[in-house]
Amino acid sequence: MTTKASTTRKRRSTTTTAKKELNGKKVPALQIENIPIGKIKPDPKQPRKTFDDKQLQQLSDSIKEFGVLQPITVRKSGKDFIIVMGERRFRASKIANKKTIPSIVRTYENDEVLEVQIIENLQRKDVEPTEEAEAIAYLSDKYQPSEISKRLGRTDNFIRQRLKLAGLIDGFKHFVRNGEMTISLGVSVALFTPEEQKMMLETMGETFNAHQINRMIKDQSYDLEKASFDVADKTLVPKAGSCVECPFNAANQGNLFGEGKMVCTKSACFETKKSKSFLNLIEKTKKENILLFPEIRRYWADEESNQLIISQLEKNGFKVYLLDDVEIIENPIEPTIEAIKIEYQHYDYSEDELKAELDEAMQDYEQALKTYNSAKDNGFVNGIVFHPETYQHKSAFVKVIEKSENESTEYSAPLANRKMADCTPEEQIVKINEREIRKKHIENNKQFEEVVQMIRETNYIDTKKTLSTDEMVAFSISLFENNVDYVSQQKYFSKFLGDTSKMTKVEMVENFKKKFKKEVFHKLIRYILTRQVHFGESNHVNNLTNISFYNAIQGYYKSKIAEIEKAYSEKRDKREARLKERIAVLEKKIQELND
Repeated sequence: MTTKASTTRKRRSTTTTAKKELNGKKVPALQIENIPIGKIKPDPKQPRKTFDDKQLQQLSDSIKEFGVLQPITVRKSGKDFIIVMGERRFRASKIANKKTIPSIVRTYENDEVLEVQIIENLQRKDVEPTEEAEAIAYLSDKYQPSEISKRLGRTDNFIRQRLKLAGLIDGFKHFVRNGEMTISLGVSVALFTPEEQKMMLETMGETFNAHQINRMIKDQSYDLEKASFDVADKTLVPKAGSCVECPFNAANQGNLFGEGKMVCTKSACFETKKSKSFLNLIEKTKKENILLFPEIRRYWADEESNQLIISQLEKNGFKVYLLDDVEIIENPIEPTIEAIKIEYQHYDYSEDELKAELDEAMQDYEQALKTYNSAKDNGFVNGIVFHPETYQHKSAFVKVIEKSENESTEYSAPLANRKMADCTPEEQIVKINEREIRKKHIENNKQFEEVVQMIRETNYIDTKKTLSTDEMVAFSISLFENNVDYVSQQKYFSKFLGDTSKMTKVEMVENFKKKFKKEVFHKLIRYILTRQVHFGESNHVNNLTNISFYNAIQGYYKSKIAEIEKAYSEKRDKREARLKERIAVLEKKIQELND
């Protein structure tokens, strides 16, 4: 018969058979010892900070039944031992009231301990992403990303993304930890400097809004594939160098925007290069006597941004022509069956019908090519047309349209800004129709306001009738439009109003009414309930909204809430017990002073 003591002796004499590697060196097999739990201390510098209480309890139950199957690793520190690997097993063993725990005692250099702990933690499956990012960033001081990926069994791109995530400021890391912010969005935000991230955080406010953050990212990042300059040019702005090699090019930090997608996240540098490339374009066209003109129509010429472009061209000695002033012949693009399929992808065309479309497009192409090749014979000259915002440009043949003496050469103001007497008969019809539409809109505003004011003066609010379907429809749409943010609309209510692409607002309401179900009404109410609670100093014992929500939700998640309450209660009881002891000591001192 095997006694408990003999089992312990056997375990103490057992040695590990595997030889592990540490920093490329073979570590010899070591003995497993059963060390009293009271002599073992967690490492305060341990990189892992979060432990799931529920999973700890499950591990504790397993340890009670089967024991600790894998020994922990510790190092000697005076009379005690410090945990290097296995703090979770140590915690679970304490919960299971174990007196000893199987351990391997090793000797480490100071800088090796943290590295071993980090690698051990990173090889787990449940690592919190921001802790993982910070740990990988620590390793990057010593190893290249490719070496880290080999050690952890991860891809190079994963390591680069986590390294970028480590640059996220604490304010945004909080949203990643609580699950409100996705890792991919966190990585996108981390592309920007800490100062830019702070501005984004302040702009967003206290409530996380993914849609707003995505818009800010889009506004502050630039697709280099659509740049007006050569992204490989190192001489355009010598201090900045080539965009292809730039660390602010997202393609050099992993596939953050897609496979090989080049996106600039340094707006000041991008704008500088864009402006410099435009100045170079001006010099080139002046030197080669090429006609340069912006993609601006006369009726947009008075816009401030367009006026700046026109002014810049005039200062450089150009006679400014707009799109209305010239005829343009561009080099036509030869059609392909692939392009035809994309163009007609929403049509139920057969292969024969697609081929017929291709044949027709090819005839148009051949005619356009003849026109292009004979452009110079017909009085056209070389020209360059550019976009007034991006400065992207393309070559074309251009001919200035001859104007009669009576025809004004000044840029026309937008139609809305011109007097009726200054408009052509066609333009007057447009203005008359636009004015009528505006009058109807104003009348509808006044009519609606009058109806609402009338209703507010009646006893409608005190009506005791059950809510009608129309009232529930009205309340549902009101809740949806005024309380559900864009992200939640997509996540929870993507089919709320149905396909609205071809409906007027009135038709949308009628369509929703036809398909209305009370379940939708209830879902909206429950969504609002989860969003109307107050955090901070307000909680479930001092705020009416929070108390009522806490009570209402008990009927659905009573056991889960009880688990949370139990954890806080135990923590509170321990704290209060320590306080009682402290107060008792102080009261004793007071008594001694009074005696």
